[in-house]
Amino acid sequence: MNHQITAIIKKDIRSITSNKRMFITLLIVPLVLTIFVPSVFILVFHFMPENNTELLELLELLPLSIQDGSTQRSIIKLILNYIMPIFFLLIPIMAASVMAAASFVGEKEKRTLETLLYCPLSLKQIFRSKVMASFFLSMFVSAVSFAAMLVVTEAEAYMTTNSFVLPDLKWLLIMLLVSPAISLIAITLIVRVSARAQSVEDAEQSAVFLILPILLLIVGQFTGVFLISSWILLAIGVLCGLLAALLLKKCMDNFKYETLLK
Repeated sequence: MNHQITAIIKKDIRSITSNKRMFITLLIVPLVLTIFVPSVFILVFHFMPENNTELLELLELLPLSIQDGSTQRSIIKLILNYIMPIFFLLIPIMAASVMAAASFVGEKEKRTLETLLYCPLSLKQIFRSKVMASFFLSMFVSAVSFAAMLVVTEAEAYMTTNSFVLPDLKWLLIMLLVSPAISLIAITLIVRVSARAQSVEDAEQSAVFLILPILLLIVGQFTGVFLISSWILLAIGVLCGLLAALLLKKCMDNFKYETLLK
């Protein structure tokens, strides 16, 4: 990575982090999802009678890997290892959409697009720089959200069960494969739309359609329609990774000056 690409990445990231209101907003929503949601579930089930018929019926439907004899620990395992991972498919898209949507259309609105195009980089390199800046930001937000969720969840688990509930293999697949791949797909598409859009709001609207499938997965997890296994996550991660690489290459190959200057 040459220093010109690094300079563009730093400039784009700095434009978000220097705006304290935008950056705080960018962090608040993921932190609310990853701290408030599991906390509410843990506390609700903690104060619920263990001989509750509906609760016992629910536990009987869960995989044997979750059931360990303790109702409270089983519930925390369900929340930590089966419900919360899905949120980390949504958080990178939410975080990246803010920056990716403003990537090129933001340059147009600030009247700095011409200056950017005069830099000693090809159009493909400029496009890749914009994608990488949004990708790094989304991964940072995901990492912070994961760390906050893990600390709070483990603290609540220890307070309610006197023991820790460790995350399983799914989290490695989510954080190192699936989440980055889905984030890269979303960012590439949003940056591409940003090049054609006339305003940041127009570009941000495209992110809504990318979030909808993830929302359906979250609904499915909460309603018990299905529980995603590690093998399914691995398959999704590999497929999304290949799709992300192909999509990025195709978008860079088809990216023309005419697209930006319309």
